[in-house]
Amino acid sequence: MSVILDGSSLTIDKVKAIARDREPVEVAPACWDKMEKCRAMLQKKIDAREIMYGVNTGIGEFSEVVLTPEQVEKYQRFLVYSHAAGIGKPLPEEVVRAAIAGRINVHCHGHSGQRPLVTRMLVEFLNRGVTPVMFDKGSVGACGDLSPMAQMALVLIGEGEAFYQGERLPGLRALERAGLKPIAFEARDGLAAINGSNVLTALSALVLYDMERLLKTSEIAGAMTLECLKANMKPYDPRLHLERGFDGSVRSAKNIQKLTQGSEILAQKGKKVQDAYSMRSPPQVTGGARDAMKFARSQVEIELNGVGDNPLFIWEDDTVLTGANFQGTPVALPMEACCVAMSMLSVLSERRLNRLLNPALSVGLPPFLTQGAGMHSGLMLSQYTAGMLCAESRILSHPAANQSIPAAADQEDFVSMGMNTALKSRQIHENALGVLGIELIAGAQGLDLRAPLKPGKGIQAAHRVIRRHVPHLGDDRPLFNDHNAMVECLRSGELLAAVEEAVGPLEA
Repeated sequence: MSVILDGSSLTIDKVKAIARDREPVEVAPACWDKMEKCRAMLQKKIDAREIMYGVNTGIGEFSEVVLTPEQVEKYQRFLVYSHAAGIGKPLPEEVVRAAIAGRINVHCHGHSGQRPLVTRMLVEFLNRGVTPVMFDKGSVGACGDLSPMAQMALVLIGEGEAFYQGERLPGLRALERAGLKPIAFEARDGLAAINGSNVLTALSALVLYDMERLLKTSEIAGAMTLECLKANMKPYDPRLHLERGFDGSVRSAKNIQKLTQGSEILAQKGKKVQDAYSMRSPPQVTGGARDAMKFARSQVEIELNGVGDNPLFIWEDDTVLTGANFQGTPVALPMEACCVAMSMLSVLSERRLNRLLNPALSVGLPPFLTQGAGMHSGLMLSQYTAGMLCAESRILSHPAANQSIPAAADQEDFVSMGMNTALKSRQIHENALGVLGIELIAGAQGLDLRAPLKPGKGIQAAHRVIRRHVPHLGDDRPLFNDHNAMVECLRSGELLAAVEEAVGPLEA
């Protein structure tokens, strides 16, 4: 079923469907009419030689340079050439597809001034599988993600490069293979293709989708460790969290209760009066992360459905407005909080892992979860890997959004650096997959050692999935395959799906 783009209803889940599942897209019919009316207004002003930024003037420091009528159309091509100035590796195809979907949705408002032909071509890119090569480095997250989007715009005119059916091709060849012909830019077309924070927003949308699911996985990992360590479960009574009032904390406590329901291990007597912080504060920490991500989702979805161009062409009252709607800060700031939240969850996971492995803290489990301690080291070195990943995520959690470096002869003297935020959020999420995966491996080992007592129904389901990918550790073996297998299991969503099938959906 096609995803309908109308400028107002694009969600992170729809972005994921377009970007990863390659769902086709359509533009709502009324939006084409808006684009036509906007273009007609713009053309009237061009014909009257009204001065408009980025249409018949230069941009940035050259905004006061007025172009001749002969220069106007050629300028759009040179604009795209000059802005395709990135460096690095191609962004994943899913990110490029998400960025294109966001750009189409901006056009649907009918305030960007481009010819509808440009938008139709972008729709064809998505539906026919033409994915421009866009490098990951070069955007400062203000004036939009100009550098990577300019690489996308090159393919519109039959230049640059694109992926088609898994092959990296010259842009013109990719178009030909897809049965498309390049277009020629006219006034405004080039800038309307690249203006706006579409790439950093696309990246943020996809990584936020993944982070939200990893929140639930962190609760599964935490619940498994609580089982292994025979935790006092009073800190997970929802009444405790209702008294404080944070919604995310209440939801987290309910999830962990649901996961451990029916546990024979936790039904045993002899609990400590009060466990360590890493065992009793997951609802507060994970809940805080959940609340931060809820706000980030709201901001990202506002941006997905907003207009980030400069200028805006308000055809309804014949007005051209210049401003700074391309500024990426509204998305970058909440994503910074998500980066910090995900690194905190990684540290919390590593501290729980420490309690599983340390014989002074593991409530009777053998040292490093091996029954041949001394001869064997068990999961000792897994903690080293988890520690390294935590350290890297802490470094990456240093904010990028306050790292503005002026550009364009100080005309563009404050930028968001939101692309840096989006890129590092992806790496922090990847690191969290590793840390939580290692905790789950240790948790499964601990449950084996607690047998024949059984954990809760949800944790039993998680244990079965882990054992499909990682066998019980008897004699020592190289652990890197186990670690990587667990990361792929978590990335696929298999573990979360199995747990939710066993106990019902966890609180989002």
